[in-house]
Amino acid sequence: MSLPLRDPSTCHYDQISLGEVMLRLDPGEGRIRTARRFDAWEGGGEYNTSRGLRKCFGLKTAVCTAFVDNEVGHLIEDFIMQGGVDTGFIKWREDDGIGRSVRNGLNFTERGFGVRGAVGVPDRGHTAASQLKRGDFDWDYIFGKLGARWFHTGGIFAALSESTADLTIEAVQAAKKHGTIVSYDLNYRPSLWKSIGGQAKAREVNREIANYVDVMIGNEEDFTASLGFEVEGVDHNLSNIETDAFKRMIETAVREYRNFKVAATTLRGVHTAIKNDWSAICWHDGSFYESRKYPGLDILDRVGGGDSFASGLAFGFLEHNDAQLAVDYGAAHGALASTTPGDTSMATRKEVEKLMKGGSARVVR
Repeated sequence: MSLPLRDPSTCHYDQISLGEVMLRLDPGEGRIRTARRFDAWEGGGEYNTSRGLRKCFGLKTAVCTAFVDNEVGHLIEDFIMQGGVDTGFIKWREDDGIGRSVRNGLNFTERGFGVRGAVGVPDRGHTAASQLKRGDFDWDYIFGKLGARWFHTGGIFAALSESTADLTIEAVQAAKKHGTIVSYDLNYRPSLWKSIGGQAKAREVNREIANYVDVMIGNEEDFTASLGFEVEGVDHNLSNIETDAFKRMIETAVREYRNFKVAATTLRGVHTAIKNDWSAICWHDGSFYESRKYPGLDILDRVGGGDSFASGLAFGFLEHNDAQLAVDYGAAHGALASTTPGDTSMATRKEVEKLMKGGSARVVR
């Protein structure tokens, strides 16, 4: 069985995402607390999927987000334009001069090394994206008149404020109304939900959103914390989660949410910050599909690897409508994204397909 995708000839976009895009400040091999310089990137869990689909796989994508109309906002916009993602749906907010009422988000991120794990220090209070609300986007125009085959958003954006949670519900309802496939990355972050109701609110919001999701993405902690599923045999304190335990969790989830057509996750075995076992698994139409395994994957920057998995997964369905190929594209794309700095992928489709087929890391001349 395949996904009921819209005909490409009726859609202006292959994929659209909704989320916050922050300016990522990266101290390279050093620490945030001792840095004297930072490399600047753009990044945001939902947007990263649009960039991966455009830059790596050549699809036409757009992002729905908001920035303050100042130099920092336009710097992030410039990064997005370099990635080829359509900026036509960006909402611009007036600068108050000092960021008292609205500002652009920053994300200080260090990569980690060996026994020192990666660290993220987001600075995103009162951001323009967090103040987005129901009615800010004309979804009937976006999904109806223009058309999009795939819509992606996630639990990070939904957790930014009560208004973004409400906007996310509005967006997924509109996408479903127009026959657009909806994917959602649970991406549970306790710190984001803390001030707006904690885990109870997270479950309330995510369980409502889940009613409109076709492709649900998340690990075992996400499914438990965001949707309330507890499955015997899953130990959240372990870095290596048994595949069979995750399968039991998915089987429980799809019995309740019969609208789920796909459920998928990456599977990581964390040895050190720069060496992980890496693979992925995907449930579709009653069967499980597993990617090839990448044991001892050498990692330069793990941040964004899951988003690159999500974009590869989407590409596999959009291009081939095949679950096995989808999980293979996702796992290979996520693995390659982990070998380069920044949130977003620098891989090419040829590199992804070479890795899917078992290609080596020998020098290409």
